[in-house]
Amino acid sequence: MSTQKNILLTGANGFIGSYFQKTYGEKYNIKTFSFLNDDIKTLDLSNTDTIIHLSALVHQMGGATKEEYHKVNVENTLLLAKKAQEAGVKHFIFMSSIKVYGEESEEIYNEKTECLPQDDYGVSKLNAEKALQKLETNDFIVSIIRTPIVYGEGVKANILSLVKLVKKVPILPFYNTNNRRSMVYIGNLSAMIDTIITQKSSGVFLASDDKTLSTSEFIKLIAKINNKNITLLPIPFFKVLLKKIKPSFYKRLYMSLEVNNEHTKKRLNFTNPYTIEEGLNDI
Repeated sequence: MSTQKNILLTGANGFIGSYFQKTYGEKYNIKTFSFLNDDIKTLDLSNTDTIIHLSALVHQMGGATKEEYHKVNVENTLLLAKKAQEAGVKHFIFMSSIKVYGEESEEIYNEKTECLPQDDYGVSKLNAEKALQKLETNDFIVSIIRTPIVYGEGVKANILSLVKLVKKVPILPFYNTNNRRSMVYIGNLSAMIDTIITQKSSGVFLASDDKTLSTSEFIKLIAKINNKNITLLPIPFFKVLLKKIKPSFYKRLYMSLEVNNEHTKKRLNFTNPYTIEEGLNDI
């Protein structure tokens, strides 16, 4: 008789889901479910030990509507969780976001920081967290993982754009940015998920690499890993211009968004298996 845990994974075709399946597919018996392609009414959760719910309407630069975020991130999550509870599933893991705390800040966020989300995406994630915690019992454990930007093999959007830029352009206007940004390598996040499954740990957890970097440090590290020579110049008008014409880019490149997850690591007795350098090597 197999002792493998039976896991249902949503968002399996996404960046995190694909990596988790590839890395832990032999350790766990993983079944997948898609809200887009499958019917939740016919979803059979008998013999399912754990659900990893990654499926979400992610933060859109162009913006989705408040209703769309609520439908996907709150209603679908609750639909799945209630069905899981009725079927006797013992453990529900929900992938949340540090957006539940708010936006860029000089404050270092931790597990106990008050949540004051500033956009519809962050609000929807926090509402889903609260609704799930109300469902929790001794027989239905809820684990919530809040993540900063996740990067690694297959990453798209801003991180990939920056890596491509560093590979192509030898001079960039990001001299001494002095901000602090937390990120988490997909290998470290997946290892944390694995640990939470194994320990069946309840509560809120923060995922993050061990080091935070400024934009300048991050660019230099990308250049070093890719054997590129890079020169960062102080161009004050660029910063001012970017703040006016692309405030969202300005925030990401010049402002801080930092977390301290020492409490999470202590609770789980968890150590990140990969360094930032190893993670960036994977892009």
